[in-house]
Parts: sequence; C-alpha cells; structure tokens
Amino acid sequence: MIKRIFLILLILILAASFFYFDLNQLLTLDGLKGSMAQFNEYKAQSPLLIIGGFFLLYVVVTALSLPGAAILTLAAGALFGLVQGLLVASFASSIGATIAFLASRYLLRDTIKQRFPERLSAIDAGVEKEGGFYLFTLRLVPIFPFFLINLLMGVTSIKTWTYYWVSQIGMLAGTFVFVNAGTQLAQIDSLSGILSFNLIVSFALLGFFPLIAKGVLNMFKKRRVYKNHTKPKKFDRNMIVIGAGAGGLVTSYIAAAVKAKVTLIEAGEMGGDCLNYGCVPSKAIIKSAKIADQIRHGENYGLENTVPQFSFKKVMARVQQVVADIAPHDSVERYTNLGVDVVKGYAKLIDPWTVEIKLNDGGMQTLTARTIVIATGARPFVPPLPGIEETGYVTSDTLWTKFAELEEAPKKLVVLGGGPIGSELAQSFARLGSNVTQIEMSDRIMGKEDLEVSTFAHQSLTESGVNILTSHQAMRCEMRDGKKYIIVKHNETEIDIEYDELLCAVGRSARLEGYGLEALGIETNRTIVTNEYLETLYPNIFAAGDIVGPYQFTHVAAHQGWYAAVNGLFGNLKKFKVDYRVIPWVTFIDPEVARVGINEQEAIDKGIDYEITRFEFEELDRAITDSAAKGFIKVITPKGKDKILGVTVVSEHAGDLIAEFVLAMKHGLGLNKILGTIHSYPTWAEGNKYAAGEWKRAHAPETVLSWLEKYHTWRRG
Repeated sequence: MIKRIFLILLILILAASFFYFDLNQLLTLDGLKGSMAQFNEYKAQSPLLIIGGFFLLYVVVTALSLPGAAILTLAAGALFGLVQGLLVASFASSIGATIAFLASRYLLRDTIKQRFPERLSAIDAGVEKEGGFYLFTLRLVPIFPFFLINLLMGVTSIKTWTYYWVSQIGMLAGTFVFVNAGTQLAQIDSLSGILSFNLIVSFALLGFFPLIAKGVLNMFKKRRVYKNHTKPKKFDRNMIVIGAGAGGLVTSYIAAAVKAKVTLIEAGEMGGDCLNYGCVPSKAIIKSAKIADQIRHGENYGLENTVPQFSFKKVMARVQQVVADIAPHDSVERYTNLGVDVVKGYAKLIDPWTVEIKLNDGGMQTLTARTIVIATGARPFVPPLPGIEETGYVTSDTLWTKFAELEEAPKKLVVLGGGPIGSELAQSFARLGSNVTQIEMSDRIMGKEDLEVSTFAHQSLTESGVNILTSHQAMRCEMRDGKKYIIVKHNETEIDIEYDELLCAVGRSARLEGYGLEALGIETNRTIVTNEYLETLYPNIFAAGDIVGPYQFTHVAAHQGWYAAVNGLFGNLKKFKVDYRVIPWVTFIDPEVARVGINEQEAIDKGIDYEITRFEFEELDRAITDSAAKGFIKVITPKGKDKILGVTVVSEHAGDLIAEFVLAMKHGLGLNKILGTIHSYPTWAEGNKYAAGEWKRAHAPETVLSWLEKYHTWRRG
C-alpha cells in the first residue's frame, strides 16, 4: 500500500511540475515552431544528447498520459527526418505506453478485481484468447485515445510483452503519418490538417483490416478442415440431432418451432438418462423414502412414532409408474406432432454432413444435413476395481430394473461415492430399510460444497442411518464363502465390508464411442471439445449436454440445446456464446442443498473482499409449522454491497427457494430488491426476504438513525 501511495504521489508531482513550469506550452504547434531553430542548434552541437533527451521526454510524456504526444511525434520528423524520427518516435511511444500500462496494472488491477471479480474474469478470459488481436485493431485507429487504451488494458491480464510488440506494430502507421508531416512542419497550420476527415476514415477502414484478415483466415481454416470431404449440393435436412435426452430434445424442439426440417435420432428410450434412470426415478424414490421417515418420526407432527409398513416392490413399481406418467412429455408421438422427424436407431457420422442410421428394426437409413448436433449424454463411470465384475454391481442406471424384482430393499448396501447421486440414494435406501455403508475416498462427502454444508449433509445422512466412511479408498472386491466383500484402505489399514449389493456412484463419463468421432478427427478429452459456440472441429457439427460439460445437469443440457439450435441454424447470421454465468444446482438429500454462484471457499480462492449474510430457518414461521426448521440461507456479497455473488440454501424446498436468487443474479438485482418484494405469508419463500433483511440490518445507516432518534425526541417535546 505504501509503495502504491508513493507511486501515485510521484506521478502527481511530475504531472503538476509539467504544468507548473509551462512545459505544456512547448508541446503545442506554435511552441514547437518557435523552438525549432534553437533545437536545431542544440542538435548540431550535441546530436546524441538531443536524441537521448528527446527520447526520454517522449517516454515520460507518454507514460504519464500527458497531452503533447502528437506534437512530439511531429517534432521527431522535424528534428530527425523521416527514418530516424520514425524509429525514435515509434520506440519511445511504445515504451512509454507500456510503462503507463504497467502503472495502471500495479495501481488499479487488484482493486478492480476485488470490486468486480466476475466481470474482470470474463474480460480476462476473452483477452487470453484474442487480446492481442483486439489491441492491434484499437492501435490502428487513432480515434481511440491511446492513453485510455493504456489504462484500460493495464487492468486486464494481457501479457506485458504482447502488449509492447502489438502496440509497436499497431501504432506504426499513425506514427508514420505524423512523423512524415513533421518533416514539412512549416506548412502545417493545425493538427486537424494532419488528421483530416478522409485520413481518419482511412484509419478506421484500416482498423477493419484485422477483422477482414481474421475472416479470411477462418475461411481458409474451414476449407482445410473440410478438404478431404465433399459437401452435398442438397441436404435432406436442415439439422440432424443425435440423442433424445434433455439437450437433444430442446435442440430439435427449437428447430421444429422455427420451421426447420429436423430429424432426431435415438436408439434407446426418449427422454434420456434423466427421465428413465436419473432425475425422475431418483426423486420418486426419495419421496417414498421421506414419507417412510416421517411415519417413523411421527412425534415430530404430534402423532405416534410408527414403523412404516410397505412393500419395497410396490415402492419400486411406483417409481416406474412415475417414469411412465412423465414419459409422454418426451415421447415420439409428442415430438412428431411438434414437427420433429423421430428415428429410432443408432447414428454414426460418415462425413461432416452425412449420418448413417442402423434402425432398431434392422434396416439402414442415410441422411444428410447442413448442421448436426451430437447430444448423446453420459453414462455412470464404473471404477476398474479388481473383482468388481465377478461380484457384480449396479449403477444409478441399472438399479431400477434389478431392484424392481426384489421383495425388500437390499439388506446390506454399499454405496461407492460421496457426491450428490451417491448421497441421495444412500439416504433413501437407508430410510427404506437397507443397512447402508457409504464410502468416499476424500475427507468429506459433497466436496464441492462449503465445509459447513458438507458437515450438515454428513449429519443428515447419519441421522437417516447411513454409515459414512470418508478417507476410505476402495481397493478390490472379493467373493468368500458365497458372500461379497469390498476391501477399503484407511490409514494404511485394509478393512473388509460385506454387502449384498454394490452401487457405484463415483461420477459419469461422456458417451463418445460408436458415433464416428474418431474417424472424423473430432477432438475429445473425456468430453467433446467445443468452442464457446458449441462448435466442434467442424463448424457445422455441434455438441450439447453431458457430452460437452462443464456441468452435468439436465437444465444445463437444455440451456446448451438452445444455443446449439440457434447457432446451428442461424450461425451464418449471428452466433451466441453459451452463458454459464448463473448456473444453479440442487442435491436432493433431506434437507435439500441448493446453490447458485460461488460459495465461501471459492470467494476466498478468488481473493474477493466478501461478506456473508445468514438466515436460520429456525426463525421462519412456515419452517416451524412444518417441523422442518433445520437449515439456513447463506448469501455472499461484496463488502458493503447488496450484489449477490452466490447463495447456498439448505432446507426443505431449497431447490425451489434458490430460483428467486437465480433470477436476481441473472438480471443484476440485489438483496434490496428482494427485500422490497412482497412474499406471501406463511411460506418458505419468506426465508429469502428475511435473508435480505439480515443484510439490510447489518448495513443500517447508524449516523442517520442517531439523528432520527434525536429528531423524534425533539418532536415529543
């Protein structure tokens, strides 16, 4: 801090001295003309000293962003001629600009990063990709004040060397014009005579050159990508979508809505993993398990504690019925009625425009399309543990079919994985009667959440009967005397855990094989590699959903589906970068855990000067009436501001409560706006308002309140 203050004072002193000693009068056109004879005399006596002094003066004027750089450039031409003057002015201006850039970075970047972390991160991401390109464009056009460019670019993460050499090259054309004009100084009456309207227009057009060059390079790049393929003269479809999960359904729906001819290809069940194996069946069993737990703890509601009587087979039958009830929303019939051509079969890319389909009925079909969208989703990852194939296992995909035949829940269930899926299912099966052991290799479950939230979840699952083993690494599976065991290592000691069923829930991997990606050279790195428009190596082939990441959520897949459809159909007119700024997610344990934005640990890691506002649900009337007062709302804001950077909600209905904060963050609404919104009483949603009220109370204007107290005292006489 002391160094920064010293530097600021030094800059102010130098700038003040410049004006105090009337040096600014020298850096005018009249001042330059009046001094030329004397300068030429000095130059004749000590040429090197004059060149060095002039160079240093130019660097200082530019570094301090003082007025007069244009006059100095003219002087360089007048004093040293075109070639020598161009060299002196070009290097001096670039060095001075870089010093100003570094000063801006040193004085301003950290402060701005603390105040606007998200915006600066987004700018830095763009600068990292194409910062040099955009800087070059700005330097070519002299209508942008160069001192302002120095200050603003200093706040970004562009590399110093890149900034220097791009500035050197980018400013060369403008420097040449002024130095050349300086060689004819006597004929110049004003600076406007140099920068005429026509010349400014010429520079502006020159500024488009990098954009044109980029477009030409992209065109050649596309040609190189497609050089071994022959593009059809006509296409059967505007778009082909492979995969009928959330991403593929939304993509095809939008394509049909805008009257494009679209084919949706799916070999399995419509609706993808979410409907058939993931979100829907898991939430159905969570509900049944929660009811069973409430019956078991009836005293919480003024009732008698009772052992719930149920048929596990009927519970699983209900799960399948829920899936069947929702299935029409994603059915072939519905999408056909919407205008989508649905084909049941396995798709394979033959070339960038051609898809070969092995139909489920045994036939073959080949279709061409101008745009192809790959939305094939992901599957559960099964760790390669020795013996796991011999002893058997289920995943979040296969358990619904296998467990549907059981008369009762597995007696001994081992859940491998402490993430959201593993935690949800571990709690549910424990409540339905299984003796559940949950194994997690790291030191806590739900490791992406705050430590406080992770600890809360650990306690909730433990209270439901789950035996949680953290810092335990699965080593192998064995069969002994007809019994199944998983061997885990903890503190260098191996422990044997017997089980009837093993549920693998350690993550999901993208479905990449069998679609012809390798033959086409489409890059994959655990997921399909795309740009910010969801384009693959081939600009007409897009990808959306779990196969892309970075978030494996149904709502994100649907979000990407919109971008894939719009960019695929209208990208020749306008393309849109996928917006990942406000992504909510929910873990449906009981109580639920919902989050949007950053959590406290991420705020610390990013160096944000933040503060936390909390509201405990034990203070909410509706939570008390529901005997569900456990949990809290935790809001992260910048110090002293009501802008929402992140929210975590732990409670019943947390997944619903988070929606208000998602809307607020999406549209830049702060806690004051939430506080000023009427919320029905008594509802869970009031918790959001009370959280905003806690922030307001912590930032009450004490001085104003003190004066108001005195005012009211005076009014009482």
